[in-house]
This record gives sequence, structure tokens and C-alpha cells, in this order.
Amino acid sequence: MTADNGFRATRRLVLQGAGLVALAGLGNVALDVAPAQAAAADKYPGKAFTLKGDTDAIQALYGKTTEASDKIALDVPEIAENGAVVPISATTTLANVTSIAFLVSENPNALAAYYQIPESTLPNVSNRVKMAKTTKVTAIVESGGKLYSATKEVKVTVGGCGG
Repeated sequence: MTADNGFRATRRLVLQGAGLVALAGLGNVALDVAPAQAAAADKYPGKAFTLKGDTDAIQALYGKTTEASDKIALDVPEIAENGAVVPISATTTLANVTSIAFLVSENPNALAAYYQIPESTLPNVSNRVKMAKTTKVTAIVESGGKLYSATKEVKVTVGGCGG
């Protein structure tokens, strides 16, 4: 019986030690991640989400103008039967994509969604948005420090933003 108790005591010490090492590792990870999260929080484009027009939202978000690109595939329905849930998606073959944004021109706030794309990530995003009425949807892709866009019109038959 003494050998069994000795084994249990040794096992307990090993498990306690492993637990302490794991907690110490988590503490280091938390310390490394916290500054990164704080920096990301400072970059939240809150003002851009409150602006009424496309141009104003793009300027607040990026501070520059866009150019049309055929390397952006914007997938939106031609006719949305219910403006409360309109599926939209964008993908691109552009290199070094750092962000993708969706704008809905006639909505009360033009900027509908904004995504920061981590390095080495496939630039493909999708969402569902509300649309008050027939309007154009624009996808903005930031790539290599430049802005590119693709735009399509969506006809809404039933309003989604209070319509």
C-alpha cells in the first residue's frame, strides 16, 4: 500500500506542476495579446458607421478614393424579395488584401460591414444586410494601399428598414 500512496503522491505533484506551467504560459499569452487587442480597439471605425453617404463613409474609413476593379466578385441578388435579409458576398483575386467593406447607398447609414483581413487569409467575406429600398451595393477592397470597388444594383420588393 505504501508504494501505491507514493505513486499517487508523485502523480499529484507532476499534475500540479504541469498545471502551474500551463497557467504561467497562459499568463504570458494574455500579456502578449492584451496590447494587440487594445490597438485593434483603437482602430474601430465607429464614425464611418454613422455617416449617411457612400463618399463620406469611404473618406472616414480610408481617407482616399476608390477605383473600379474587375478583380472583385460581388455576389448580390438582382431582386431581393425581402429587404430585411439580403445576402451579399465579395471575394477577390487581388494580392495583399487588408480590408473589405460593404456599403448600401440608400440605407440610413451607408456602411453596412467592415472586415479587417489578416495576412495570408483568403479574402472572401459574406453577410446579410437590411435594405430599405432599391439601391446599389458596393464592395470596397483595400489592397496594397489602394482602394478598389465593385458595385451592383439590388431591386428590393419588400422593405427591410422599416418599409
